[in-house]
Amino acid sequence: MGLLYYGGNTVPIEIEDRALAHLKVVIATKLRRHESFTLTWQHPANDPNGRSTIWLHPSIPLRFEFCEPESPQLSAEWIAALANSASTSGGICLLPEDVGGDR
Repeated sequence: MGLLYYGGNTVPIEIEDRALAHLKVVIATKLRRHESFTLTWQHPANDPNGRSTIWLHPSIPLRFEFCEPESPQLSAEWIAALANSASTSGGICLLPEDVGGDR
């Protein structure tokens, strides 16, 4: 399970390593362009039902922490789907990897 540390918060957001690796690419690209946006995810099964959203801005510190030492092979299709959602008024919604429905 990967961890995303947001701002000064010491409690990380838990996101599966593979999903976090894909999010990192999209988030880094958007922030490098000085674009602000939201990120929304559903709470894990062991947490109370619901979802959370954070506002991402270039001035807010982020740290990505991965359990696996090696980077996974990235899916260009999943990155494109996440990037497309980032460009909407709803921001990035953590979509499942099978965006094409063929996995």
